[in-house]
This record gives sequence, C-alpha cells and structure tokens, in this order.
Amino acid sequence: LVIDDEPDVIFTIKLALEDEGFEVDTFDSPQLALSSFKPKFYDLILLDIKMPKIDGFEFYKEIKKKDNEVKICFLTASEYTDYEEFLKENPKVTVKCFARKPIPIGNLAKIVKEQLE
Repeated sequence: LVIDDEPDVIFTIKLALEDEGFEVDTFDSPQLALSSFKPKFYDLILLDIKMPKIDGFEFYKEIKKKDNEVKICFLTASEYTDYEEFLKENPKVTVKCFARKPIPIGNLAKIVKEQLE
C-alpha cells in the first residue's frame, strides 16, 4: 500500500513496484486510506510523512490500532538525513524502514523486498 499526497510520486512508485511483481494499492488521501484500510490485508505500507490533514505519524498511530502487525516504511523528502536521526526525533515510532525521497526505483524495490522477507 502506497500513501502519498503527490499523484506523480504514487504513479511512479506503483508502476515501478508492479514491474517488480508486487501488487500495489495507492491512496493520495490519508483520510481515505485510513477509512478504507483492511486489517491483515497489506504486508507493507509505504507512507509519506508530510501530508495535509493527517500526517504520516498520525496515520501510523491510527493504523497500528487497526493492525499492529503491518510493516510500515516511511518515505520522506523532509529534513531527516538518515534513519538514526529519524528515530532520535521520533522515539515512539517503531519502524525498521525509512527512505528519503527522491529514491532510485531500484533501491526502493530492494527495500520493499527486504521488508517483506
């Protein structure tokens, strides 16, 4: 599942991951994604941090209430330079995946495969 408020980003990620054999659902609205979310349906969520109305951290908290087992990978073009800095600034977020945008599609596919193993 890919959630990002930028349609171009969603389109690119969806095409690239489908080319790698993944099934990909997308939402450009975190509100709609949250209301449509099916627990135990998705293996991994690629989640933008900076989105209007519901940011990635709020979405993360709400999704974990619905499905504590789904894996989440934050994608961001924000100020975080690496995973350690991200965790230091967000100690209540327990994710093992963080990637900065823009990210080469090959690297993203590799990250997704690693997270699903």
